[in-house]
Amino acid sequence: MLKSFAVRNFQSFHEQVQISLELSKHTPDDNRAFETPLGTKLTKVLAVIGPNASGKTTLIKSLAFLDWFIRQSFQAKVDAPIPLISHFGATNEASEFEIEFEMDGKDWRYRLVANESRVYSEHLYCKLTRAFSYVFARDWNPASLSYDIKQNQFGFLQKEAERVRENASLLSTAAQYQVPLAMKICSMQVFTNMHVMGRHHIDDWQIFGASALYSANDHLRFAMTKLLKSWDLGLSDIRIERQTVTHANGDKEDIFVPFGVHKVNDVEHSIMLKQESSGTQAAYLLLSRLLPVLTSGGVAVIDELEADLHPHILVPILDLFYSPATNPHNAQIIFTCHSIEVLSLLHKAQVVLVEKDENCQSNAWRLDEVKGIRADDNLYAKYMGGSYGAIPQL
Repeated sequence: MLKSFAVRNFQSFHEQVQISLELSKHTPDDNRAFETPLGTKLTKVLAVIGPNASGKTTLIKSLAFLDWFIRQSFQAKVDAPIPLISHFGATNEASEFEIEFEMDGKDWRYRLVANESRVYSEHLYCKLTRAFSYVFARDWNPASLSYDIKQNQFGFLQKEAERVRENASLLSTAAQYQVPLAMKICSMQVFTNMHVMGRHHIDDWQIFGASALYSANDHLRFAMTKLLKSWDLGLSDIRIERQTVTHANGDKEDIFVPFGVHKVNDVEHSIMLKQESSGTQAAYLLLSRLLPVLTSGGVAVIDELEADLHPHILVPILDLFYSPATNPHNAQIIFTCHSIEVLSLLHKAQVVLVEKDENCQSNAWRLDEVKGIRADDNLYAKYMGGSYGAIPQL
């Protein structure tokens, strides 16, 4: 359960920005929020809104980067650079990241300071009483050109911890050595449509990957099919066929090819999904990222949630997270959006505004931090009128 995240000197964000998902007692008591085992009230949905090139994607990309670094950086090549870009006004400074989350009835904090060359510090803390105490602390020592590492019941052999590569996380490395806490944290996957360069766009291999997921998980495939049929896309079914392709080098590979089924006068007609509308393809792919997190809990980080979709589909998508029936584990979604109508579906604490100044520095703030906003304000009308900022100057 994600409680907050912070970023500094990451692409267009020069100064530190911290975004909290925690809600006050004044926010509405409805299915848009939930209470954690520790009694913290968190939002299920957080929308990031602002002009083009304001830094919306960069803000949530920090979470996608951290997910990769924490869980998978051990798999990177030994000499591979860390995929980090600092603000061009501070290229000699490292980037900084922090997340706070709740797991197993405890509060945790993870902090990372790094550039493309190496990790400078990596710390994991746990709040056992009133204050956070370190579980491990990893700090670069320029004198010895190695890391000083302290552990407090983390359970990683010290000689192995001291050998962690400069471009890999201690957590991802410890998970390879079956350290229980590291394995637990590394199992907390963020489901996202982003990579280091930004958003994944629809292509055959994205569709094939989603189809492989559906083919291996009947409950996800049934849920996807039911939703696509209900979203008035003209579909009566989705069928997935396993096919074998031969590559230019002679290697063979099994792929999973989806077909949309349309019924006209009781006669079924099948066409390949890539021949369907871009909206149908986008919905099919999006659900492959949302349904797993709804099933098991966790966080979905989605850039341009409404891309290629009709704005009205935003309502049933968000309802999937609001409804306890479809979101029994209180999964959370953080997304960017250009369909400002989404403001009518949210309360002010669920909206983050982003804008970039004349020095190409991005800033972000939660809408409820703006003074004078009433709970019954028409957020859509006020935003469109320029009352909150973060609106294009055309």
